[in-house]
Amino acid sequence: MTKKNKKGAAMPLIRMIDSEADALTELTLQQQRDSISFYELLLDEIDRAAICERPDIPPDVVTMGSSVTFIDEKSGAERTVRLVYPAEADIANGRMSILTPVGAGLIGLSVGQSINWPDRGGIEHRLTIVAVEQPVRAA
Repeated sequence: MTKKNKKGAAMPLIRMIDSEADALTELTLQQQRDSISFYELLLDEIDRAAICERPDIPPDVVTMGSSVTFIDEKSGAERTVRLVYPAEADIANGRMSILTPVGAGLIGLSVGQSINWPDRGGIEHRLTIVAVEQPVRAA
């Protein structure tokens, strides 16, 4: 079933790892007082995601720790970032916090999917996933 955003546009199917969805929900609720509308968007994404266990997530899905290459269709700019929790964020070194508008828009998407997502100023951009590289995880 395809959900629609508040403007009526269809939103792509996304997937999230169960433990990451729980951690992101908790993190978002803790931070929500700072920017109600942005955090509501992230909570809406978590709510509409198909929640899976880590082994069931395809390797081309953006998860926490993934390196993701995406294109901002509005500007034509292509960027590669690693999606991280706020404490690990360092945009100068390519580590983007999940609690940024772009970071929140990328989580759960897979290669080839696009989403219309607002920036900090509320201007909507179309982000398209080009490549995803999963982090090496300890056994």
